[in-house]
Amino acid sequence: MTEPTLTDLVARALAEDIGTGDATTQSTVPAGASAHATITQKQDGVLAGLSTLREVLRQVAPSVTLTLHVSDGDHSPAGTLVAELDGDAAEILLAERTALNFLQHLSGIATLTARYVSAVNGTHARILDTRKTTPTLRALEKAAVAAGGGMNHRFGLFDMVLIKENHIAAAGSVTAAIEAARAMHPDLPMDVECRTRAEVDEALAARAPRLLLDNMSTDEIRAIVDDVRGRAELEASGGVTLESVRSIAETGVDYISVGALTHSAPALDLSLLLTPA
Repeated sequence: MTEPTLTDLVARALAEDIGTGDATTQSTVPAGASAHATITQKQDGVLAGLSTLREVLRQVAPSVTLTLHVSDGDHSPAGTLVAELDGDAAEILLAERTALNFLQHLSGIATLTARYVSAVNGTHARILDTRKTTPTLRALEKAAVAAGGGMNHRFGLFDMVLIKENHIAAAGSVTAAIEAARAMHPDLPMDVECRTRAEVDEALAARAPRLLLDNMSTDEIRAIVDDVRGRAELEASGGVTLESVRSIAETGVDYISVGALTHSAPALDLSLLLTPA
């Protein structure tokens, strides 16, 4: 994410939370009071999104000094001291919830990704994210996937041709869709969704470089891997869970795309505690 984009995103998140001002802090915290605060990890997991913490503090807590004890991608146990903040107490409280919302959400994605990556350890498969992201947060969420050891799929509609069943229906056939996309965007990478063995064969005949095997059984995937190996990259997708991902990986596919990494990751529990300085 570029710096101007992060600046704008954080500014909008802060405006949503602060509105016309923090009524509670204004009425209870003495002006000019200083404090020391700690952010602590309450669950085992992978940290991500520390750039958002720095940006939140830059915008609403410029007097606060931040000391980080972890980095993005660190897998740490419950009880880990993530960061210390020293400075104006009111500024720290103004920043608290927005900063934690970003950190908990992004660290949750990194943590879930790390669990999927661990589940396929020792196989050939790489774990991919998808476009099933929170609107406006895609760059941050994909960075969190990478922090968890996953691999980013296409960012959006513009950087890869991914031909799916609706495109095939509109184009008239797998072959027609591939040929039309290749003619218009010859320099973009291409992935073609296949729901049946017949579609796999048609996509191979049209020289598709990657096939997305959609909602196929492990037996179906394994048979295709054995036959297709070396002729195209293979990606499995559709309803992948932590319970099923290992068996899918053991079929020999190159990639497994998992929408749950970004649309269903539970937040990692973090807390901020403040003490007067």
